[in-house]
Amino acid sequence: MTFYEFLVFIHIFSAIVGMGPGFVMIFTVSNASTMTELRHAYAIRNRLHIFVMVGGSLLLITGLWMGFIHPYLFKQGWYMTSLILFLIALAFGPLVLSPRSKPIKKLLQAYKGEEIPEQYHMLAKRLFFVERMENTIFLIVIALMILKPF
Repeated sequence: MTFYEFLVFIHIFSAIVGMGPGFVMIFTVSNASTMTELRHAYAIRNRLHIFVMVGGSLLLITGLWMGFIHPYLFKQGWYMTSLILFLIALAFGPLVLSPRSKPIKKLLQAYKGEEIPEQYHMLAKRLFFVERMENTIFLIVIALMILKPF
């Protein structure tokens, strides 16, 4: 196995480990019916996010490293489009997702009672909309990596 093939292996493995959990993060919390369940679901979601962060970082590192080994990749439309979309999706975290998740975290900590308040549903709707956009971007990146259409 060449070093490049090893990077491809790590890249694909990272996509599975990192992106897979990202696609189920909304579902992790969407079936909770009480605040106790919701808090527990968000705790699980936070643990899953570690896989997303590590896998996403490895995807970026290995993808760029493969590009540096084979510089012609930087002239491929599918590669550059994938890289740009991936960077946009990564920027969603601190710029868009974090500001939308902080009020939910505060609500989960401060709210007393077992009934999930309507305020949570409004906040979650805004957060999940952006997460679905991000997941769509990641699906496009995956399709570009597989099909290499241009």
